Amino acid sequence: MIGVIDTDGECAEWAFPAEPGAVRTARHAVRGTLSSWGLDSVGDVTVLLVSELVTNSLRYASGPIGVRLVRQNSASGSPAEGAALLVEVSDPLPDPPRERVAHPDDEGGRGLHLVAVSAQRWGTRHGKSGKTVWFELALPGE
Repeated sequence: MIGVIDTDGECAEWAFPAEPGAVRTARHAVRGTLSSWGLDSVGDVTVLLVSELVTNSLRYASGPIGVRLVRQNSASGSPAEGAALLVEVSDPLPDPPRERVAHPDDEGGRGLHLVAVSAQRWGTRHGKSGKTVWFELALPGE
């Protein structure tokens, strides 16, 4: 891990080197934070999706990979809107990822599809240097 940027309150952020161990380290950091926040109910899906996005960054980008978790309360305080977990994975490559159809024998190509079918919302945005792929998961019972 390059460094822990912030793990205070409702936000946690890390930067990982573009090295093979980054995926495992990111999974452990995310799972530990979610556990400390009492969000074990979304732990498995969050860790899976972070793994996929960090793997994509590792495969195509050469610089540091940022991971950020933000625990969001409902905007109006209304239980109908619910709370959400925002997860962002950033890298220095400016090109947005493409969702593609993976054939049964393909070894890759399923990461963004998993994000699309698992998250309540997801997208990409350009940053000052590179891009961010983000997704939101509903937090049950919050």
